[in-house]
Amino acid sequence: MKVETRKVRLSEIKPNPDNPRQISKVQVNRLVKSLQEFPEMMQIREIVVDESMIILGGNMRFRALKETGVKEAIVKIVTGLTLEQKREFIVKDNAGFGEWDMDALANAWSDLPLTEWGLDLSEDWMEPIPDDNKPIDEAGMSETENECPKCGFKW
Repeated sequence: MKVETRKVRLSEIKPNPDNPRQISKVQVNRLVKSLQEFPEMMQIREIVVDESMIILGGNMRFRALKETGVKEAIVKIVTGLTLEQKREFIVKDNAGFGEWDMDALANAWSDLPLTEWGLDLSEDWMEPIPDDNKPIDEAGMSETENECPKCGFKW
């Protein structure tokens, strides 16, 4: 396998007709806005293509760049992968490995526009999650004091 990174014209890049990921207009519009507000992102996160310039990773970024009128993008050209390896990369690149640490987001990241950056968060994402590991007394009550985040009621 060989990897080369360079800047190319968007017209040289081909969307992947077999991309299994669905891309909604809302997602593309959100990414267009992100790229307009933070264009340096595309210098950090390139589009991955194979030796035929078919996109393996970055179909949504490619569409968003076209919509913003950008003419060039940085690509990572990967040669020497088998068809099976290309398909594996496409799926793994789009799969959501892991889960978000909601406590870390609420405590250290909540002042940032997380949903605008693409995080799919429910309206109540900052509410505390019950700790199932708290000690319970014989009556079935938690031995630690709890407080309702909405009304302040303590139990």
